[in-house]
Amino acid sequence: MPPGTAPYDGTTLPSKRTTGITSVHQARDALGRRLRELRVAAGLSGRQLAESLSWPPSKASKLENGRQTPTDADIQAWTRATDSQDETEALLASLHTLEVQHAEWQRQLRTGLRPHQREIADLDARTRLFRAFESTFVPGLLQTAEYARFRFAQSIKVFRVRDDIDEAVAARVRRQEILYRPDKRFHFVLTEAVLRYRLCPPEIMLGQLDRLVSFSALPNVRLGIIGFETAYAIAPAHGFWILDTDRVMVETFSAELNLAQPQELALYGGIFDALAGAASYGRTARAIINRVIDDLAPEPPED
Repeated sequence: MPPGTAPYDGTTLPSKRTTGITSVHQARDALGRRLRELRVAAGLSGRQLAESLSWPPSKASKLENGRQTPTDADIQAWTRATDSQDETEALLASLHTLEVQHAEWQRQLRTGLRPHQREIADLDARTRLFRAFESTFVPGLLQTAEYARFRFAQSIKVFRVRDDIDEAVAARVRRQEILYRPDKRFHFVLTEAVLRYRLCPPEIMLGQLDRLVSFSALPNVRLGIIGFETAYAIAPAHGFWILDTDRVMVETFSAELNLAQPQELALYGGIFDALAGAASYGRTARAIINRVIDDLAPEPPED
């Protein structure tokens, strides 16, 4: 879970009122347009540039049209070939902004699960107010070690990354120490579906539900549950986190989106407020959790 933007002649995040994946595509397109401008100014065709760099003929076109994200080495080679090395630093800043905004899981997890947990812990240390809405999973900060193990196992299966589940689970559990820090505030909103999805064996989910009840009593934690009987004004389309008033994080199957434009922050802030307003808290929230526990717990054997 992790943006600042580096200003550069419109090749960083666009100022149009767009959100999410759309703004990521626009940022990639803008970077590609700037690369094309440098090539044209140098009097090179796309084929000539690709040949000078020993690239496949289609690579230059893919980079210019936003169909492929360049690497640092691609940017450096491009500016050398077009005799525009003075543009390298600004182009790299634009690229790194794009990488932070759209961080592909395959790239983030290539060295294993534990390093990403350390990155998240660094971000946790800088954040004072955490607002999280989840419609599918129990948030990482509230997970038991056993529940977390199943979540990490899914990541290993989907992304085929190195199996360091034990280290990742330990890192996630250590992160939960911030829940007890008086300078941190947490507001979690979950749908009842989060409590009922069979994403792990029943006995593990029972332990997870019991942990949620415990966490709901912490003085700096607000835990809201939206019961199935609740009418939604805004559909629970996907989970997201708002960190202070600086960043919105959205996890998709392929990537982690980090949104920082003012209109995006305002949009998600309003959506969170609406969902939080539909949630139940305190005894009512715990009653929903206990109802699920009763439904999930095995019947005691008859005498």
